[in-house]
Amino acid sequence: MNRTELARYIDHTLLKPESTDADVAALVEEAHDLGVYSVCVSPSKLPLEVPADLKVATVAGFPSGAHHSEIKAAEAKLSVAQGADEVDMVINVARAVAEDFDYVEKDIRAVREAIPKAVLKVILETAALSDEQITACCHAAERAGADFVKTSTGFHPAGGASVHAIEVMHAAVGGRLGIKASGGIRDTETALAMIVAGATRIGASSSRTILEGVN
Repeated sequence: MNRTELARYIDHTLLKPESTDADVAALVEEAHDLGVYSVCVSPSKLPLEVPADLKVATVAGFPSGAHHSEIKAAEAKLSVAQGADEVDMVINVARAVAEDFDYVEKDIRAVREAIPKAVLKVILETAALSDEQITACCHAAERAGADFVKTSTGFHPAGGASVHAIEVMHAAVGGRLGIKASGGIRDTETALAMIVAGATRIGASSSRTILEGVN
């Protein structure tokens, strides 16, 4: 894989709560320079002017996922109205741990119905879940009409993405849903390992470092 090909996997991300408008403007400029797929920013940073070659992604129910479904759905709907092409929503992790997968599915479906034409990615927080729970959440996301399942917010103390989690997700939905690896991916080797395991998108703030490792 060459640098251009790898760049198109990347959502260049800035979700730190202290990020300023100037930081976001710098993110967009860097993303355009690197040739990545999209920028991912907090909802309050929308609307966002970007070059034609960049998609805009944002988050909903972030980072805890413990919001009411109606709030996640309203947040996602407003974000799309303000120009977001893609929304990465966080599931209710506690419900997943309790194995209430009907609730997880309904939570995802509420957001899906609010943004029927936008790309919906579902953040599972895989480091906090067992393999069986990850699989069940992937199936719930598929039933609810999501486009992607995603490993992590990058904010959970249990950790971020792992090759093993991507392999579990790929076994559950690979080929039918996209799989986004996000959380702690800071170098080329890690990014490529995630792609080999089945990831079809990479969320990263260290995009330049990742891309410097390939030609």
